[in-house]
Amino acid sequence: MASVLALTLLLTAACSPEVGRSHRGWRAYGGGPENIQYSTLDQINRENVHQLEVAWSFDTGDAFPGSELQCNPIVIDGVLFATTPRLRLIALDASTGELRWSFDPSGGQMSDRMRRNRGVTWWSDGKIERLFFVYEHFLLAVDPRTGKPVQGFGDAGRVDLRDGLGRNPETVSISANTPGVVYRDLLILGSIVSEALPSPPGDIRAYDVRTGQLRWSFHTIPHPGEFGYETWPSDAWEYSGAANNWAGMALDEERGLVFAPTGSAAFDFYGANRRGDNLFANSLIALKAETGARVWHFQAVKHDVWDRDFPAPPRLVTIDREGDSTDAVAQITKSGHVFVFERDTGDPLFPIEYRKVPESDVEGEELAATQPLPLRPPPFSRQVFTEDMITKRTPEAHQSVLERFREVLSGDQFTPPSLQGTILFPGFDGGGEWGGGAFDPATGILYVNANEMPWILRLVRRAQLQAGSTSRSLYEEYCASCHGKDLRGTPPEFPSLVGIADKLSSREISRFIRNGGGRMPAFANLPGTAVQALTSFLVSGIDQEIDVPAPSPMDLKFKHDGYNKFLDPDGYPAVEPPWGTLNAIDLNRGEIVWKIPLGEFPELAARGLPNTGSENYGGPVVTAGGVLFIGATNHDRKFRAFDKTTGELLWETLLPAAGNATPAVYEVNGREFVVIAAGGGKWGNPSGGSYVAFALPEPPG
Repeated sequence: MASVLALTLLLTAACSPEVGRSHRGWRAYGGGPENIQYSTLDQINRENVHQLEVAWSFDTGDAFPGSELQCNPIVIDGVLFATTPRLRLIALDASTGELRWSFDPSGGQMSDRMRRNRGVTWWSDGKIERLFFVYEHFLLAVDPRTGKPVQGFGDAGRVDLRDGLGRNPETVSISANTPGVVYRDLLILGSIVSEALPSPPGDIRAYDVRTGQLRWSFHTIPHPGEFGYETWPSDAWEYSGAANNWAGMALDEERGLVFAPTGSAAFDFYGANRRGDNLFANSLIALKAETGARVWHFQAVKHDVWDRDFPAPPRLVTIDREGDSTDAVAQITKSGHVFVFERDTGDPLFPIEYRKVPESDVEGEELAATQPLPLRPPPFSRQVFTEDMITKRTPEAHQSVLERFREVLSGDQFTPPSLQGTILFPGFDGGGEWGGGAFDPATGILYVNANEMPWILRLVRRAQLQAGSTSRSLYEEYCASCHGKDLRGTPPEFPSLVGIADKLSSREISRFIRNGGGRMPAFANLPGTAVQALTSFLVSGIDQEIDVPAPSPMDLKFKHDGYNKFLDPDGYPAVEPPWGTLNAIDLNRGEIVWKIPLGEFPELAARGLPNTGSENYGGPVVTAGGVLFIGATNHDRKFRAFDKTTGELLWETLLPAAGNATPAVYEVNGREFVVIAAGGGKWGNPSGGSYVAFALPEPPG
């Protein structure tokens, strides 16, 4: 029965005009609206993949220290559309890599500020074509033939995403680094906002593709009278934020359903001001694409204080359930689990257990009594960091980690954050992360790459601003958890502020403090004198008294002491390898088929410790040719091809920089290509700005 199902799925993919067409190009983020990162192309296969060679490469010229390039390009009718590290939009000939046009949304004001973008969205009605992407807080529409803004869209080609959120647009920090999905004449879009307060709500919104008009909005922090309102304090919708869809979505065009996963509510590590389960944070939400009406939802973490965002778009899959073909939606998590639901109803296809979890001993915190965990498939990442798992790389490393391990708490996924320090394993970046998984409809197997890095989450009491508070104490209160008490940060995630006055004027610094940007929240609640004092401190180091802001629900008693990986004294993970893995999960049976380490540290491999696995960012693609392609590995710069059935390494090559992105597979003039962005820059690794495409050698003549 399973073989018959597999044949049916392959024939459907090959014969369906929409599916076949989309997968011969790469017409959307993740390959298509179902977001399964799969290609029906098989010119490149198990037998010949070792012959791959560079077909073309294109250096954007936009790389700078700390920059990244995470874009999954799209390919439409032989043209590749992508973004650069400085967020220019480019069009390349997909067969040669020749530049056709470049669009600079900054108007010539590009800077060395780190920006992330994972792709663009294309729409056409057969006559008109549009490209959509987000630059800073603007949604832009561009003509894909010319690279020029579409004047009839919004205000001269752009829509301000700060509008319509129930907040003062001048004080809102919002953007989007993952592309939206198109349903008929609607662009449905999520957002990235600050995970600290103040933060705007993570409304999911639909815009008219022709005019830019807002057509509907789904409130992820429910307003009075809306479903889920009672899971928050009565006025939380007016001040709480986030619960946003930053990871992307999947679209079932036939059913008219869009599936949107969300992240945690702000502030994400202490929730005394948001008592309750906090729908629709940390939820997979099925919405009617035409209207934004909720059809069903599943909340994976109630009242999240662990930053357990859903990290990737769901995958719309069809699996075999005891001989019956079932349309489902599969969602990976940072904790290393896969939830699988029936697509129409949200009924789980594998049992989910609601387990009693520990209470918090932190003042004011009230956690949920139970949390859901799937019983199948088994987790693809280790779940608890125990003493016997401490690194044995060297005796000195083992002893150092052991001493620190015994000073903090280590338990299962829902061990509460603490003032003592709590190990989060997998850490803030997963487990599963934004690259998500690739699904093979011929076999029902989901391929997921994962991190196995422990982090330490520690809460510290906030300094209460009182009469006599100074700009230094203000900095330590609002800024030091990310940028450090010494202002040096942890680049590129949290940049150094040392010498900031050499890069920005005092006015620009003040505006950035007020308005935020990227992961930095907008501190719009600070009075003008406080902003001035903080600006002066950053520019000159002058410490001065400030006026005390009036109390508000955003004034929490606790914050965290930063994003701290649990490392040994030499900077390697505190846990025994593998530190990163690639997993094949059979969704028909709910079983892991194979698991292998993914990545290595070149310097450790040279000293006889290869194949440790490493942190990895970006996802895989799988093809009908039996090959799985993945870059992602953060330290070794390798791009690899594996046998999708066995996990055997078939081919590898070095990229100009780490391929922290998801590849795209497409065909032009009968030749199959696989292309990946080589941007590096993650966690201090060298940055790059290239797209590299591979193909089999062309026949002579």
